[in-house]
Amino acid sequence: MAVAHKSAISVGMLYIPVSLYKTTRDISVSFNQLCKDTHERVRYKKICPSCNKEVTSDGIIKGYEFEKDNYVTFTEDELEKIKTNKDKTIHIMHFTKLSDVDHIFYEKNYYVVPNAGAEKACELLRQAMLSKKEVAIAKTVIGTTENLIVLYPTKDNIIAKTLYYQAEIQAIPVSTVKPTIDKAELDMAKTMIDAMTSVFEPEKYHDEYQERLRTAIETKIAGREIQTADTARPDNIIDLMEAMKKTVEMSKKGTA
Repeated sequence: MAVAHKSAISVGMLYIPVSLYKTTRDISVSFNQLCKDTHERVRYKKICPSCNKEVTSDGIIKGYEFEKDNYVTFTEDELEKIKTNKDKTIHIMHFTKLSDVDHIFYEKNYYVVPNAGAEKACELLRQAMLSKKEVAIAKTVIGTTENLIVLYPTKDNIIAKTLYYQAEIQAIPVSTVKPTIDKAELDMAKTMIDAMTSVFEPEKYHDEYQERLRTAIETKIAGREIQTADTARPDNIIDLMEAMKKTVEMSKKGTA
């Protein structure tokens, strides 16, 4: 697995060299875009309008448009020069309770793996945070973006969770009315939740749509017609109490 980012955790005078690795991988089916008439793959090229030629990645630099058609350009070396030592580390600013961080702020996860010689310091930090039931709020620059990060201790390692900034979170687009809920409805909702409560076991779940998609691909390759996967129609249940009662009955039968 390739390293996503090399850095070091810094907290006060403590310095722990680490590497970040992505926690997930994309296993979804991907499609190419084809010309409808010829079924040839559509190609995208980066063309310079003045040179009228394709530009390869090593011929491209970063530019910021400060006014119409006028750019100030930057090389990778110049972008590195403006990074402080603090930018180059995962600088812990303070510790807090995980419950203080709203889940809407979470963006990506990375495994934090200590470099050779830094294992004890990293393990010490993990155990200390775990015993205190706290997480670390930190910052680091990855590429040209300063990321807000939560360092989250697990029973085996530390996970770095990148966060959105408050300014990036949009308000709810429409205002919602809080309707009145009576006690009988709330009790039935609690009963429904109790009937469907079980331990979360992630190994039990998989992408069923991707399985049907792969089957459809094999069907098309074999020259057969794709059949509709599900012809069942949902019951036309409008009454809330009736819907919840039926859900409880289904869960008892194992069909919810």
